[in-house]
Amino acid sequence: MQDVCTTGERLFKELDEYIKSINATPDKLISVLQKAQEIFGYLSPQVQQYIADALNIPVSQVYGVVTFYNFFSTTPKGKVQIKVCLGTACYVKGADRVFERFLEELGVEPEKPTKDGQFSVHAVRCLGACSMAPVVLVGEKDFYGRLKPDMVPRIIAKYREVKS
Repeated sequence: MQDVCTTGERLFKELDEYIKSINATPDKLISVLQKAQEIFGYLSPQVQQYIADALNIPVSQVYGVVTFYNFFSTTPKGKVQIKVCLGTACYVKGADRVFERFLEELGVEPEKPTKDGQFSVHAVRCLGACSMAPVVLVGEKDFYGRLKPDMVPRIIAKYREVKS
């Protein structure tokens, strides 16, 4: 338990250092939220309260911004986020089976991180690559197109290797 507290304290210290380094004021809320999400992985109620206190603004204002923008998350996600397009073109080409295979291989439910926190699988409506359907985005920039369920284990293995 002490390691968790020490880690948590270290993360809050890192956030605090960032806030001080930019002389954060309420108008820099989005920058502070982005940094906090980078540090913590998501914006828990405790992190939101900490930011509100640090910027001397109501926590409701912080929460309003966090829930307005879809790039902020209030729940934990995996370090490697796998986004499977389930839009019409992808679905027709079997994206539902690809999605299910990712969940099965990783032993997770949609949107939930794996036990080690490495992966999470998310259904999205469009990744803008319909000609390559079905499409998956891993992380922020790795697109995989024309996927079949049997290709899923190789994709996962590639990102497990990065962790090691």
